[in-house]
Amino acid sequence: MQHRHLNSSTMTLAAIDDIISRGQRQDWVELRQNVPGDIAVAAKVVQVCKTHLPDPYAQRYHFWMHYVRQHST
Repeated sequence: MQHRHLNSSTMTLAAIDDIISRGQRQDWVELRQNVPGDIAVAAKVVQVCKTHLPDPYAQRYHFWMHYVRQHST
């Protein structure tokens, strides 16, 4: 899936938000593989998720926040 604001191989905040909110399984696998090995990507995921955490129905963002906390280095 081609994500908005994903112009290069770097993951921008907007690209991460798009992957979390509208990504398919393969997109999530790609993001999942980047989180443990890249502190910058993990920090961006946290930054994106924090804005959505007050909403108890934003389950995707709650999932990713938990994933980063469990798997970031």
